[in-house]
Order: sequence, then structure tokens, then C-alpha cells
Amino acid sequence: MKKITIAIDGFSSTGKSTLAKQLAKELEYVYVDTGAMYRAVAYFAMQNEFITIDSFNKNALIEALPKIQLEFKFNTDLGFAEMYLNGENVEKQIRTIEVSNFVSAVAAVSEVRSKLVEQQQEMGKNKGIVMDGRDIGTVVFPNAELKIFMTASAETRAQRRFDELQQKGDNVTYEEVLKNVVDRDHMDTHREDSPLVIADDAIEIDNSYLNKEEQFAAVLELINDVVKTT
Repeated sequence: MKKITIAIDGFSSTGKSTLAKQLAKELEYVYVDTGAMYRAVAYFAMQNEFITIDSFNKNALIEALPKIQLEFKFNTDLGFAEMYLNGENVEKQIRTIEVSNFVSAVAAVSEVRSKLVEQQQEMGKNKGIVMDGRDIGTVVFPNAELKIFMTASAETRAQRRFDELQQKGDNVTYEEVLKNVVDRDHMDTHREDSPLVIADDAIEIDNSYLNKEEQFAAVLELINDVVKTT
């Protein structure tokens, strides 16, 4: 079967990564979680105190970018690749609400986006890839054969994220998670560099009332249609 590039964009906590992992496994494609890459840079910035609740030293982060080495390593036990920052597995650390609160601000820095987009494009040059994020169909792979844009109500997404964090044992409130979702939506859609927008040729999927199985089946059908006509 001919291999294509699948770009999945959308708002936070819409299940982009879950869907992308399902598709990659089914199709035997490479999966890349670009959100993990931006989260890792945000975590690096937090660790070096470039960004705090009160301040953000963008210049210091930009100067430190050459020192940031990002790598995905496949975990055979889990069945997916985990994020490594400068040789350290940071998969757990980057999924916290603290990192979520800073990642949109870090991702808005043009120099950060330029560095990561270059890496992402290199990863997908041979197609056969599923990549999810905020600007995959508009900036990273504007010529992707299939572009999906995922959305759901802020309340639905906050509840999903809250449940996920609770299962991990994180001490957060629903109100705190909802505020994070709403704030990230605003920052992602209003940043100057590569804001979150729906590509003209993207297919929008509102999964507020879809379960994972229904969503997966619908997108797999779209992929089969695209492969047949390309």
C-alpha cells in the first residue's frame, strides 16, 4: 500500500496523540508527538529558570537552544516512543499541569518553532508518518495527503484531561485544568508565529460525543479513501 503523510492538528486534549498512535500502529507508520517536543523544551526552560510564573527570559532560552537535544526512543513494553531530553527520559515530567501551563508560551517563540519544525520535516521526508500538533498541516507538512483537525468543547477536553491527571495521581482541580485549557486555546490561536488554524484542505472532526473506537474507524476510512485516489 502506498505510504502517505498524515497530519493531525487541533486543540489541546482532543485526543490527537491517542488517535495518531492508533493509526501508526495499524498502518505500521512512524508516529511523532510534536507536542512532546515542545513540552520538553518548556521543561528545559523551567529547569533552568528561564520561565517562571512571573517572568520569561526568552533570550536566555534562545541562546540555550543549541544545548537542547531531543530524541524519541521506542519503549517495547509500552508500545510507543518516549521523549528524551539530553539523554534523559522525561516522558513523565513533561505531562504535568506545571509544564502544560508554560508550553504554549515557549511554543510561541519563533526560534523554538524553527528548530523543531526543521527536525519534524526531516523525520517525515520519506512519508509513512503520522504527526500530531498545532501546525502540522499548515507549516510542517502543508502538502500532506491527509489533514485532520480535531476539536471538542473546552469543558469536555478539561474533563478528559482532569481524569487523566487524576489517574496519574496528580493533585489538581477541574477548575485549574479548565483554566489551563482555555488559556492554551487563546495562546495557541493568537500567537504571531504559526498560530493554530484549520488548514483549508483539512477535515474537521468534533469528537465531543465520539468514543475512541468510533473516531479511529472514521479516520481509517478517510485514509483508505485517500490512498486509493493518490
